[in-house]
Amino acid sequence: TLTYGALVTQLCKDYENDDDVNKQLDKMGYNIGVRLIEDFLARSNVGRCHDFRETADVIAKIAFKMYLGITPSITNWSPGGDEFSLILENNPLVDFVELPDNHSTLIYSNLLCGVLRGALEMVQMAVDVKFVQDTLKGDSVTEIRMKFIRRIEDNLPAGEE
Repeated sequence: TLTYGALVTQLCKDYENDDDVNKQLDKMGYNIGVRLIEDFLARSNVGRCHDFRETADVIAKIAFKMYLGITPSITNWSPGGDEFSLILENNPLVDFVELPDNHSTLIYSNLLCGVLRGALEMVQMAVDVKFVQDTLKGDSVTEIRMKFIRRIEDNLPAGEE
């Protein structure tokens, strides 16, 4: 928690506005997710998910528990089953954090969105991930919205079918 806070503080000093900090947090999270998926698959013994609902269950009940010690609830499924929300009753990244008034557009935990996007991309799922609610901004819960965009097809180099 403290190390993450120091990282965000440094990014706020290095970049002129919150949008640039948000982009950097997402980019860093993406790079973490790309690498973290191998550790997750090796430690969890989870097989391939057959649909987006199964993916949501694995993310909430196994991944978040394994790496952050929390189990978010899965809610607000879209009628098409391609979009849902993860509700974090308590976000361990925001313990002891208060956003200064001059950083009202900062998405403090945006690293999580990047981690989810990067990890899922490595298992051939393109997703859009964003914060919809945040307790740091006065909301009652923290809500991450995930939308399935498409399945990524493996592109083999020419001649290697």
